[in-house]
Amino acid sequence: MKPKKILRSAWEGLTLNKGRSFLTTLGVIIGVASVIIMLAISAGTEMAIAEEINSLGASLVIVSPARGMPGSAKNLLYDDAMAIREQVVGIVGVSAEQAPPAQNIKANDKTMESISVIGTSAEFPAVRDYLVAYGRYFSESEDDRKAKVAVLGAGIATDLFGESDPIGQVITVETTKLTIIGVMEAKGMVSDIDYDGRIYLPINLVFQKFVPSMNIGGERIRTIYVKAENPEQIPSVIAQVTDLLAKRHDVEGTTPDFSVQTQQDIISTREATTEAFRNLLAWVAGVSLVVGGIGIMNIMLVSVTERTREIGLRQALGARPSDVLLQFLLEAVILSLVGGLVGIVIGLAGSYIFGIFGGMKTAIVPLSIPLAFGAAALVGIFFGYYPAVQAAKLDPIVALRHE
Repeated sequence: MKPKKILRSAWEGLTLNKGRSFLTTLGVIIGVASVIIMLAISAGTEMAIAEEINSLGASLVIVSPARGMPGSAKNLLYDDAMAIREQVVGIVGVSAEQAPPAQNIKANDKTMESISVIGTSAEFPAVRDYLVAYGRYFSESEDDRKAKVAVLGAGIATDLFGESDPIGQVITVETTKLTIIGVMEAKGMVSDIDYDGRIYLPINLVFQKFVPSMNIGGERIRTIYVKAENPEQIPSVIAQVTDLLAKRHDVEGTTPDFSVQTQQDIISTREATTEAFRNLLAWVAGVSLVVGGIGIMNIMLVSVTERTREIGLRQALGARPSDVLLQFLLEAVILSLVGGLVGIVIGLAGSYIFGIFGGMKTAIVPLSIPLAFGAAALVGIFFGYYPAVQAAKLDPIVALRHE
């Protein structure tokens, strides 16, 4: 038989029972759609992580106390930040940060409890790419003389003053009165931190008023952010910072009591936590495809039994066993490919809808489309081969006698 005739016969065999053919493809449809949606969610999550981390500032080197070491929370000093600023080359700024316990604040007749107060260096906006919306940030001289000034996050400014201009207003943080000199631009949540719900103070004022017990041996800080001149300078900056702090802390560079990270390090760490979720989705998609393939095999075996007489008649009219095998194999492959096409459409639409209403960012991975379609074709060939072989093995005389 000619290939065109075999293909037409396979298509006619499927259209004899459209409902059953459609139900047979459901497993493949679900599997293919799952592959596309899974990869879209994974890619979107990784993209969202990268955007969050990069929003902290560009070309950052982040220095923090080493975790898990005795006393590690106390071994990063404000003087370390100043030494980095003075001695490391290839940088454009350094910002030291310290966060005392949450404080209660008052303004006019309003009181807010447990508000994050962050002590920073004057270079904080430039280093962290976090601009002042109106007013100004405090200067280095104000930081040095412990000026009682404050810069509000956008959310705090709105909560305390509504539409009124907060510049020049006075707030009380616990018992310390501070004059507002600026309001930061709206930033929102980044890595579970509400930047709009914070108050930013000169770090030396924070040392004096809010963490005096930490001054023994030097002012302790939580994090040092170092901004490199460009991404190419980051390896050199990391090496310089590591050597400098190892000497200052009198520790070996191979076992420091501090950690030096880049944004890419943080992104990689966060992405690692999503790997288990991605693998779970991959298994779900794979199982769906296997279930769909088993469904195709079962239906094709039933079809062989139901069409035994038809097979015998075709063989009596000159069809070879290879023609019968090819016809039934084509039927299985067509079922898989149709299911694959429908699954691709559903997967693309599902990724888009999930990204809008699912609360998670999604990004279509172009490679997922041929990957899913190819997997559907392989499922059709693999699970359709056995029923096709069974059909080709039928004895024509026995098949013609079948009732």
